[in-house]
Amino acid sequence: MAKSRYLAGGAAGAALLAFATAYTSHWEGRRYVAYRDVGNVLTVCDGHTGSDIIPGKRYTDAECDAILQKDLIAHEQRMLACAPVLYNVPDDTYVSINDWAFNVGTGAACKSTLIRKVKAGDLRGACMELSKWVYVKGRVIRGLTVRRVQGDAVNLSERALCLRGLK
Repeated sequence: MAKSRYLAGGAAGAALLAFATAYTSHWEGRRYVAYRDVGNVLTVCDGHTGSDIIPGKRYTDAECDAILQKDLIAHEQRMLACAPVLYNVPDDTYVSINDWAFNVGTGAACKSTLIRKVKAGDLRGACMELSKWVYVKGRVIRGLTVRRVQGDAVNLSERALCLRGLK
């Protein structure tokens, strides 16, 4: 297995994973029965997609918690494989970029200008790229604008969290 900040570092890694889990769960929202998201992708729990989803099944909190932790670690692994330099960015920046990659998919993330900027050492520029990821099929999606740029009463936006890590 590749390096993992979520699985390494004992209490520090566990705290980072707990923060990442709460942050992503809030933005994704938990739904116990599979549904089609705005992109028409079958989704359950906290944004989980994949062929393992059982349509019509009611998932439990314990199942959703386990699925989200597994998904976050898998996304982290793929992001570190395409951009190993991410391992060394500040915690808030790390969580923000991994949350974005979880939402857009690591395939799109790894091909993005945002990740090119991370690799070039331009973390501030990478954080600013988050505001461009608010579209689905050419349409601005309000929920993505809130998640990426505005934030809400509970969470900082991905961009604000990303930038906070750089201060």
